Amino acid sequence: MKLTPNTAEIVRIAQAVTTAGADALCLINTVRGMAINIKTRQPVLGNSYGGLSGPAIKPVALYMVYQVFKAVNIPIIGCGGITNADDAIEFFMAGATAIEVGTASFMNPRAPMDILEGIEKYLLENKIDDLRELIGAAHR
Repeated sequence: MKLTPNTAEIVRIAQAVTTAGADALCLINTVRGMAINIKTRQPVLGNSYGGLSGPAIKPVALYMVYQVFKAVNIPIIGCGGITNADDAIEFFMAGATAIEVGTASFMNPRAPMDILEGIEKYLLENKIDDLRELIGAAHR
């Protein structure tokens, strides 16, 4: 289940879908946002608002992964603003079991490979044999 950040009840929702049988959670989807054309005084998007993604939502996504990790016992896929290996590692430390790279791929089609290579480099430099050692490290 991919969960929206547009709620104050992310933990309760995560627990509910886990109880209902979800095998994994993906946190998070886009954050609602809008822009207004100051010349026309009208919303830029045809629907008035849309989804904000990319680096701007990373702190929100990290926080939600961190909160949900403490509340459920199923894998969490972290996403939202991951543009480099450091971002990905933060998500693992917050509790993500895996990550998703979206917006960064639009700017750099090699982003997922660059991120993977950066994670591998981090693990080698820090003498970490298994990425799973990082999962939830911020909770210890």
